[in-house]
Amino acid sequence: MRKIFMLIAALFVISGSFFQPLALAQTRQVTTPEASTKAFYTWFIKRDSEDRGYALMDKEVYRYVSRSTVDFLRAEYKQNKFAERAEYFTKVQDYDEQDWLAHIATHPAVMLDDVALVPVTFGSAEKKTIIAFLRKQNGVWKITKIDDTQDDK
Repeated sequence: MRKIFMLIAALFVISGSFFQPLALAQTRQVTTPEASTKAFYTWFIKRDSEDRGYALMDKEVYRYVSRSTVDFLRAEYKQNKFAERAEYFTKVQDYDEQDWLAHIATHPAVMLDDVALVPVTFGSAEKKTIIAFLRKQNGVWKITKIDDTQDDK
């Protein structure tokens, strides 16, 4: 009986040490608004370059963008309101995916109450800067809005 108890205890210790790193990896979250913004744009530009449909329609977008923002943008997209406008997250219609993917520069966040404003510059030759607005939701920084730094024309 004692041997069985020791064997069971040893199995718990071994299995706990095996599964603990997996559990920690799953709960590890991006801790800064800048890192969350960079992670989003790395995913978004890669996903956009794969020509598998609009990234906004991918459920993975919810990892980075607030649910209310995604739901609103999806409704706009389904009503064909994006046709003549620049892409919402990049504020351009066309860009060099390889250049932008290699050159995503997030600048230090400016905090206004519980909202982080993160300037992001894309590209090396023709640079484009946008402002990402993020709010912490359930411990995760999520994009709530994107704005352009260019004046409206």
